[in-house]
Amino acid sequence: MTHKADVLIIGGGAIGLSAAYYLQQSGRAVTVIDSREVAAGSSAGNAGHIVPSHIVPLAAPGIIGTALGWLLDTQNSPFGMRVSLDPAYLAWLMRFAAACNQANVDGAIPAFKALGLLSAANFARLIAAEGFDCAYSETGLLFLYKTQTAWGSGKHEAELLHQHGLPAEVLDSAAVHEREPAARPDVIGGVHFTGDASLDPGRFLRQLAERIQERGGVLHAHMPVTGFEVAGGRVMRVLTASGDFAPEQVVLAAGAWSPRVVRDLGLSLPVQPARGYSLTARAPRVMPRQALLLGERRVAVTPLGDRLRITGRLELSGLDTTPSARHLAGIERAVRAYIVLDEPLSVEATWAGLRPTTPDGVPLIGVSPRHANLIVATGHAMLGLSLGPGTGQVVAELANGRSPSIDLRRFSLDWSVR
Repeated sequence: MTHKADVLIIGGGAIGLSAAYYLQQSGRAVTVIDSREVAAGSSAGNAGHIVPSHIVPLAAPGIIGTALGWLLDTQNSPFGMRVSLDPAYLAWLMRFAAACNQANVDGAIPAFKALGLLSAANFARLIAAEGFDCAYSETGLLFLYKTQTAWGSGKHEAELLHQHGLPAEVLDSAAVHEREPAARPDVIGGVHFTGDASLDPGRFLRQLAERIQERGGVLHAHMPVTGFEVAGGRVMRVLTASGDFAPEQVVLAAGAWSPRVVRDLGLSLPVQPARGYSLTARAPRVMPRQALLLGERRVAVTPLGDRLRITGRLELSGLDTTPSARHLAGIERAVRAYIVLDEPLSVEATWAGLRPTTPDGVPLIGVSPRHANLIVATGHAMLGLSLGPGTGQVVAELANGRSPSIDLRRFSLDWSVR
């Protein structure tokens, strides 16, 4: 059976649902399909940070040496990678190494700033307009440091943000402990990115999916794509085991699974999955006042109303979402070194999810060079939630033939113009 569809969105996470929301706002009818659950994938278990302050891509000078050092610390490292001879994986690693230069950073910063600010503003407007109850907080993101070296790097990042017109406050030890009483005494300083925000990503996405359905959107879970039919440079049919779709427009927002979904379309998407972990616990007796990031350990801490979420680690791991008890324990140990936590924590849930990562660290957002009615929106790495509403808006603008609100050249699928 073939279903007619105006806009078919492949992927029901932060990017796909955001695209569905803004397409509906523009008057389009949307259908969302996901190979797993809608609003429950990699975006739902993450840190919930909304971070327009994150303007530097993963591929940056010095990161390779830092990552090699982390690999030697098997107990506490925030980074890991699999050993594989897969040609696509090896090619990605080579392209990543080549992109770790200042030119890549300089080119990416304006793009990340524009999309990050658009997305942060859209979060505030969307949540207010829809009345969502999702522990949304605009108290910023506070980095905590225990060494002078790491704090120096934080100060440098604050200065970089100032150069680009973004807010950041450098705090000494006394100011940190006044702002965050949960911090341990040996935290020597911090940087507060006051333009950032946080929320409960699972609650936000579930409410967003409900609102899309209430307005006529059709959401299908457990419906993996099995193939495509293409004619005249357009996707004519999208095939699934539960029926086919004949869409006017297709949006690919399948995260780390995007390359696998379109492998038969002759479309090369250099995206590798990077696994992260989280645990969610009942609120401790001393609840952090705002979202935190532990500078040396790269672990995120987020108050979620009556719960606390701890998120960390980046692993180039393949399409495996199995949580590791060892790494979760390491993430919890890292947090205990920075802030006061109950002993033991009342853990309610653990999670592992995949971040779709490009070799230059910049998302892929644009029309397929081979298919006039296919828009690709993937490769957001750890920023899928944070950049969701901004990406959703520009996807809707592209689908409607309008000029996008921001310059998308740095996000192009054509690597010769990135």
